[in-house]
Amino acid sequence: MCNEYFSVLTLGCKLNQLESEAVADAFTQAGFEQLTANNEQSRENGAKNSPAVVVVNTCTVTSKADQKARRVICKALRDNPDSAVLVTGCYAQLNRGDLLKLDAGTKRRLFVIEKDNVLNLIHLLGARHCVLDTLSTFRARHSAPDNSSALDTQFSFNPERFSRHTRSFLKIQDGCNNHCSYCRIRLARGPGISLDAQEALSRLRILEKNHAEAVLTGVNICQYKEQLTINGENAAGMGLAELLEYLLGGTENIKLRLSSLEPDFIDEKLVKILANKRIRPHFHLSIQSGSEKILKKMGRSYNNDTIEKAVNLLRSAKDDPFLACDIIAGFPGETGTEFDETLSMCKKLDFAWIHVFPYSKRPGTPAWHFNGTVRESDVSQRVQILGGLSAHGRERYVKRWLGREVEAMAESGTARGSKTERGCRGISENYLKLLIRHQGGNVPAPGTVLRCELLEAGNFKDYDAKAAVVPKLN
Repeated sequence: MCNEYFSVLTLGCKLNQLESEAVADAFTQAGFEQLTANNEQSRENGAKNSPAVVVVNTCTVTSKADQKARRVICKALRDNPDSAVLVTGCYAQLNRGDLLKLDAGTKRRLFVIEKDNVLNLIHLLGARHCVLDTLSTFRARHSAPDNSSALDTQFSFNPERFSRHTRSFLKIQDGCNNHCSYCRIRLARGPGISLDAQEALSRLRILEKNHAEAVLTGVNICQYKEQLTINGENAAGMGLAELLEYLLGGTENIKLRLSSLEPDFIDEKLVKILANKRIRPHFHLSIQSGSEKILKKMGRSYNNDTIEKAVNLLRSAKDDPFLACDIIAGFPGETGTEFDETLSMCKKLDFAWIHVFPYSKRPGTPAWHFNGTVRESDVSQRVQILGGLSAHGRERYVKRWLGREVEAMAESGTARGSKTERGCRGISENYLKLLIRHQGGNVPAPGTVLRCELLEAGNFKDYDAKAAVVPKLN
């Protein structure tokens, strides 16, 4: 065992967060120790705990994500002159050569590793004393990607421990079969594949032993499709609705939260399952535009009627669920009129949150060649307008919930409501960031499930609402 330190820097989506947790877990099992806030202080004081390896898990959803990845990598190289910097993730998958140019040092400390090779490499590092030599040998032997066993490797990211999250994650799907004209992620992750349903249930049962909640994640979980074998015979193919029913039936208490959903996959069958009390009342729709002309140019396979129907169905499943959506502003050819169509749709559907992306031109996508580039000033204005609408939507949503009780999960760290008032951080079942007042000075451990009453709105930056723990009845 090597008794070396490591650190992991994660950029991007919940799927990346899960895969980073798996990387951290693999390093720990290999005998490394993770640098945390507690041992970072001794590092600053000159102790011998500089990380042997810094892992940067990258994202490539926008050009800003690429830029941020490069900044983070350069900073990691600069701040850790004796460390190996291991870069993986979607940006690394597509831009290996560009990233290697960032390492101008003579030690060649930057290693771009295909995601499919990362876990095997970590186990190899655990048996070696010289990390840089081992990585250099591995780089020489794996200079070209090998995707021959993608199904096996993409679902090997299955952490037993979650070092940075109080909620657990379960990856049920990867890749995407859509051909959206703006999207580069499908180029990095390939076509859609699904985790075997029985394996998904087995993993969820393990998570249930130590976690109150699991987030089901993937690139496009609505494309989940798996053939289930029961008693040696093939059952009907399972979609997301059937998988959820299967997972709920095979577990007892763990709550499930879903990552992004596609509007055209929301139907009565799925909503019937979503109404289960163990499904969190928080849904995020990948919408992108309210203009049917722009949706068609994007390669999206639905229209405004589909979006409105999906929203109404989701609201019928729960009592005022937290509904959020993604919107891309300034797609090539988007006129002021078409933006107004998106704005009108968002106002009508009254989302609790809108995740607004300025359109980002991505190499390798059809939209890279589209004409009709929107002026940067117009894009910025549209992002600002949608951002303001989003902020008002969140404020209205929180105020509707004041005085009501919610289930919440305590998170690590503390939050401040004022200079004198402190509380623990928490996330409610409907995805509100809470400042939860301490009870008797006792700070609940991260992951503790609490019943809380929402007292008043927060500042919507540090937290959404103040809450108090509801005393348990004897």
